[in-house]
Amino acid sequence: MTDHDHPSGRRTACRGRRCAALIAAGVLLPLPALTGCSDDTRETSVATSQDIAPAPRGELKNGGTLRWAVDGMPGTLNAFQSDADATTTRIAGAVLPSMFTIDASGRPQRNADYLEAADISTRDPKQVVTYKINPKARWSNGTALTAADFIAQWTALRGTDNAFWTARNAGYDRIAKVEQGAGAHEVKVTFARPYADWRSLFTPLYPRSVMGSADAFNDGAREQLKVGAGPFLVQKRDAEAGQVVLVRNPKWWGEPAKLKKIVLESLPGDKRAAALADGSVDVAAVDQVAAKRVASARRAASHKKAGDGHAAPPGDKNRSGAKTVTAKNAVLRDYTIRKALEPAYTQLALNGSSGPLADDRVRRAVARAIDRQALADTVLKPLDLPSRPLGSHLLMAEQYGYQDHSDALGGQDTGAAKALLADAGWKSDGADRQQAGEKAGAPAPDAGRADGDEDGSDPSDDRYGDEPADDRSDGGYDAEADDRNPARSGRGHAAPPAKGDQEGVRPAAAEAPLSFTGAVGSEVQQSALLRQSASFYKEAAAGEKEDADGDTESAAYAKYKRYKKRAAQALGAAELIETGQAPHLPGSGGHPGALHAAAERRADAAAAPQPAGHKEARFAAVKKNGRPLTLRFVLPDGAGSEQLRTVGRQIATMLGKIGIQTSLQRVSDASYFQDHIASGDFDLALYSWPGTAYPATDARPIYAKPQPAPDGSLTVEQNYTRVGTDHIDQLFDQAASELDEGASRTLMAQTDARIWAAAGSIPLYQRPELVATKKTLANVGAFGFATPRFQDIGYQK
Repeated sequence: MTDHDHPSGRRTACRGRRCAALIAAGVLLPLPALTGCSDDTRETSVATSQDIAPAPRGELKNGGTLRWAVDGMPGTLNAFQSDADATTTRIAGAVLPSMFTIDASGRPQRNADYLEAADISTRDPKQVVTYKINPKARWSNGTALTAADFIAQWTALRGTDNAFWTARNAGYDRIAKVEQGAGAHEVKVTFARPYADWRSLFTPLYPRSVMGSADAFNDGAREQLKVGAGPFLVQKRDAEAGQVVLVRNPKWWGEPAKLKKIVLESLPGDKRAAALADGSVDVAAVDQVAAKRVASARRAASHKKAGDGHAAPPGDKNRSGAKTVTAKNAVLRDYTIRKALEPAYTQLALNGSSGPLADDRVRRAVARAIDRQALADTVLKPLDLPSRPLGSHLLMAEQYGYQDHSDALGGQDTGAAKALLADAGWKSDGADRQQAGEKAGAPAPDAGRADGDEDGSDPSDDRYGDEPADDRSDGGYDAEADDRNPARSGRGHAAPPAKGDQEGVRPAAAEAPLSFTGAVGSEVQQSALLRQSASFYKEAAAGEKEDADGDTESAAYAKYKRYKKRAAQALGAAELIETGQAPHLPGSGGHPGALHAAAERRADAAAAPQPAGHKEARFAAVKKNGRPLTLRFVLPDGAGSEQLRTVGRQIATMLGKIGIQTSLQRVSDASYFQDHIASGDFDLALYSWPGTAYPATDARPIYAKPQPAPDGSLTVEQNYTRVGTDHIDQLFDQAASELDEGASRTLMAQTDARIWAAAGSIPLYQRPELVATKKTLANVGAFGFATPRFQDIGYQK
């Protein structure tokens, strides 16, 4: 994934998972075993919350090297600094103590390798937590883990000494003192204020040699970590090779690591498909395109064994190319795709700081115009993952205690949305303009049947007629999409801004190219056809004409041939360019990449505001004082953001049905977060947030009411929608201080309902997680919420 994990491009929390926007992700944390749940509480389905090929340790080999693709070299090895990232977190999990780990349902579990016990020993007059350290636990230099390490970490992170460059101090700032308990292996932590999320603290735990001074904290662990206490240790960080090498810890007291070595390879998302094809990595998070290639290679192998296939035409000129494809497919057959629902969600953000969206009635109208189920279906159905919109800002659907609170806002209802707009003063000049005989939003009578389409099937159907679900070219999730990890914004190769988007200039609606006309009857179908044909170009350009054994057509190419006429008609093509096997579009030069971009621009145009009197317009724009309601929808322009833009165009079409026009502005990945999301330069935007087991702590800065600063500016923390209330802040504070877990859960449910009602953030769907792993690997893959147990990862015997 082009994981833009935190919208800010930097980590802003102080534990193994940082709660920053993800144009997507983060590393995630746990939630106490909560009690007092309502009847709506659902148990986690591990089948959809993780996929790691679990296997007993006894079935695994001793030894071996695991090459694991990561997004980049870690900015620091200190997880509590602002430039720490997901790679920092992964390393810390393998080499440092974690007092609590997280299970698949997002609940914290005491880590017996380090703790014999950890409980609230006193509640009145002060909360006291007593930790009993495993006597066997010791640092790699031979010294034992003691209260001194806890004291040093609290001192560095409590926030009273600015010499320590900490990301944030949540939780540690509530501690009054840390001291040794009854013996050398007991630690007592006394809180000045009650803290419900105390299990989040001291994970990871650094040695006092790192936390004991500001110089050591700021610079000592930036590029090396000389002392550790995990199943692995950092052997070296090689910036030139783009590798961090972890090796077995010879002083590890727990179950020994099965692997001898883990090599974390810096590998951008757009290079991972090639790395899989040449077998240079063993584990890699991938996008849907790469996942489909793995699946296709395995299907081709199974068909060959079954004697299935079609003979290739004699004297094929592409025989040498076929041999290359065959060799790559042979390597890809050694991989499998692990998939699960990622503990992160994509949201529609509505900037409520000014303009029409400052009116909560307009925000609620936008929210109620959106069919969240349709958007979830677009992303999740093609992957055979549960397709349901997310109903909470604070807990993921696979998380223990999840409840859907979206009723606080209300479901999709076009009539209610229009009534809200009218109440806010935004009204249409008359009834919706529709062609005679059409219902609102319905396709034209001939929609879905292009001239010359023999089977008469609907080209916008995600199933492509009789094609199997896993062969769909449209609607799948791109795990490299910009909505995965804002922290990674700016890495990779962003496409240049489209003409008119330079320097943040929004193109005038009248200058946008008009949507094409032809056999299709609605903008939704036009957009679907464009996306399909664009995917066809990509498949054809990938050299998939031959299958694995080089003598039969691949299923992908055969499908392309059956539908190329339909795609050509949809795009109004006059001819097919035989070399590229794709319709020619003016200005594309016939190049597949340019063809793809041209098709996407046409799809953007279909969702753009149309000039007055345009014959395809069917819905009257709502106006106030003669001015139409137009919202600027900012989306990233990178090659890995296609899925995000597809969802954005669908939303634009939905808003058009209630008379809200949208101006789609595509901006470079590098500027998307800092110049637009963080600065508030947008009306609508899509980005993602990671889930967390500690929402009272981690989610508060995302939804806290912005506060005026002394210089007159607005302090928004991570609330980039600028929508918040005093009541929401109070509920967060109460939940964070409530030591009764059932009562704390009730407070968080009330908080979530209030956030829904404020309508600044509309959760759409939980993101899918796709990970390619070697077939022989066990206990690794799509972890979901669960903390990886690094010592149990290995190769099957």
